[in-house]
Amino acid sequence: MEIAPRINVDEKVRFGKPVITGTRVPVDPILGKLAGGMTYEEVMVEYEITREDILATLDYAAKTLASEEIRAVN
Repeated sequence: MEIAPRINVDEKVRFGKPVITGTRVPVDPILGKLAGGMTYEEVMVEYEITREDILATLDYAAKTLASEEIRAVN
């Protein structure tokens, strides 16, 4: 099931974690590699994905964080 453009979930693929459509590549390691300093090009080669896949991953992450609610508990 597509949960965002180019991002799918399927309980039979990576235990239902969000992956790039048409692959078994979860979005979280893509984010981690970018946060760790890898370039888009390095990530594209390592995971055999496109620039559009990376941009879709970043968009998905941004929208997911934007909708998250955090409540302080005292």
